[in-house]
Amino acid sequence: MILENFLKRVADTDAVVGIVGLGYVGLPLILRFSEVGFPTIGFDIDESKVVALETGRSYIDHIPSSQIEAARAAGLQATTDFSRASECDALLICVPTPLGRHREPDLSYVLDTVEALLPHIREGQLMALESTTYPGTTDEELLPRIAARGFAVGEDYFLVFSPEREDPGNPNFTTRTIPKVVGGDTEASQQAGLALYGRIIDTVVPVSSTRAAEMTKLLENIHRAVNIGLVNEMKVVADKMGIDIHEVIGAAATKPFGFVPYQPGPGLGGHCIPIDPFYLSWKAREFGVNARFIELAGEINSSMPDYVIGKLATALNDAGKTIRGSRVLVLGIAYKKNVGDMRESPSVVLMERLEDMGAVVTYHDPHVPVFPKMRDHRHFDLASVTLDAATLAAADVVLLATDHDGFDYDLIANNSPLIVDTRGRYRTPRPNIIKA
Repeated sequence: MILENFLKRVADTDAVVGIVGLGYVGLPLILRFSEVGFPTIGFDIDESKVVALETGRSYIDHIPSSQIEAARAAGLQATTDFSRASECDALLICVPTPLGRHREPDLSYVLDTVEALLPHIREGQLMALESTTYPGTTDEELLPRIAARGFAVGEDYFLVFSPEREDPGNPNFTTRTIPKVVGGDTEASQQAGLALYGRIIDTVVPVSSTRAAEMTKLLENIHRAVNIGLVNEMKVVADKMGIDIHEVIGAAATKPFGFVPYQPGPGLGGHCIPIDPFYLSWKAREFGVNARFIELAGEINSSMPDYVIGKLATALNDAGKTIRGSRVLVLGIAYKKNVGDMRESPSVVLMERLEDMGAVVTYHDPHVPVFPKMRDHRHFDLASVTLDAATLAAADVVLLATDHDGFDYDLIANNSPLIVDTRGRYRTPRPNIIKA
């Protein structure tokens, strides 16, 4: 009867959906539930996000405020009060899962969130974890905590893992159109999860367990990390041989089968690719397995900022200058183009290394007007400078770290004394452009 009641509330769009963590994953998710017509409550410990949502303002640059206003008009509520979790029929957890100092999983955000929710959960709810993590997290960490509250998971409480699949700033994919993997702890939990997500996602993909769903997300990201590591290594080899790796990738991509193009860069960024593979390599050691591909790809990708700094130092040296005292203008400090997402951005690592070596660092990024406070990096008291001919000419070297489409690349090429291009944006050779 409990499952039937839950399924009916979902089918009737009466189920109250609570999203815990209103960042790059949680905000699009709650907007989608609201768009379909579900009553929604957003939970976050960041008061500024709650205030923004309560006043109809977006704090993520690729999500317009008009979407927030529409959700507010439809009844979206936001709060820092976790006691309101009892009002919800479903609680979807979308909080960070970073790495610790020694590249071990840091589940503190997940576990702190669950502990904050536990006093307020009730019979008949569904809890779904969306945060990327190692296989076993849901049944080893969440299930015992729920059971300790006196609930029988799969009978009077439902538990699933459904990994987020967001690609911020990519207009070709939305929360609705990206297929959603769902793994339930029991058959009843699976039914509940599939019913809920099936109301807002075009294609829902069931798997046999929460562990299979957790492993699915890790495989997706490990696939990318390993292939990016490969193409980054190929970039270094090609450069030594005087070959343009971007020309080679373009030519190889004409093969209609058996090849997927990946692009090299100055390092890995975002919350997923630089972090998630190490969740599996850490867990694999518990089973006596050394995940060598993951570790090697991590070493290669982590070394790319140093490779870029080496190319920049050589370029300055050839111009009769040193890094110490040189004015370095960094173009693009978000981790990927056309968004303002700074998570794990290699641009920040480059800025730190350059400042440590005595460079005078400034930046321009239309998506990041003021350098934000970051959890694991130093704070630069900087704001985005105006990108014009005078600013470019005043720099000793311009470091193209993130190739936003909004940049005027002709202006940059024609007015910069020296450009270090880490993204292969400039394909035509010019004496003032160094590829890195």
